Amino acid sequence: MTSIDQAPAAATAHSPASGAPLLELDSVACEYKLDGGGRFRAVNGVSLQLGRSEVLGLVGESGCGKSTLAKLICGLEKPADGSITFDGHPVRALGLKKRAKELLGIQMVFQNPYASLNPRRRIRDQLDDALALNPDGTWTVESLLEAVDLPADSAQRYSHSFSGGQRQRIAIARALAAGPKVLVGDEPIASLDAFLQARIARMMRDLAIDSGASMIFISHDLSVVRDIADRVAVMEAGRIVEVGSTEQIWNDPNHPYTQKLLAAIPKVDGKGFIPG
Repeated sequence: MTSIDQAPAAATAHSPASGAPLLELDSVACEYKLDGGGRFRAVNGVSLQLGRSEVLGLVGESGCGKSTLAKLICGLEKPADGSITFDGHPVRALGLKKRAKELLGIQMVFQNPYASLNPRRRIRDQLDDALALNPDGTWTVESLLEAVDLPADSAQRYSHSFSGGQRQRIAIARALAAGPKVLVGDEPIASLDAFLQARIARMMRDLAIDSGASMIFISHDLSVVRDIADRVAVMEAGRIVEVGSTEQIWNDPNHPYTQKLLAAIPKVDGKGFIPG
């Protein structure tokens, strides 16, 4: 998070390659009250676009505002300034009301797979709830489980009987069941071991694209983002400081913060990113 008074100048966000954006953020800000008085802006003047059938990686260090931005996109936080538009509809904070039907096309996969599933209900019931949000869809409980490489009899079990990686795959299946146009992954691989991280990230990309959805994949792991994203947005202290194609960000980063993030990636066999 960054102080309102100390926020650096924002970068200009690049537009998707072609066509009208599916999701558009215009000068969005979100602020929180401090215990001792005053306010901090966790997100400060973010403008960003997501194209159709596009995977956008959102990267930055912990505390830079990535998760707050995800919550704003999903209507879980109320913006202090700016606007968010999804498929022509304004995104408003949920409050105590039921989510508007036109906004059900935004679905989120949360970071913690141990907290995102209801431990008192069978997996089938939780997937059926999501399927009911998309009555015209073609998914079934069985086909969803198959899509995330889980056996059909998983539907009769409770979440406590699954590993972290399996629970996250179930969370992905539940998000897909609702027929989203935008899938938001808020650090969805952060709690998984290194062996599973790349696999789950690639699975999310493939399932989103195959189902016709776009995806925002939030992570501090640039190596994984490089593998799955079409474009990358770099966030520092509540602002987007650089946006570009994955190839451009990787091979010709413009902002010093982007260069710093890439330089911090561990080298393999003595080789790694060298800024400039």
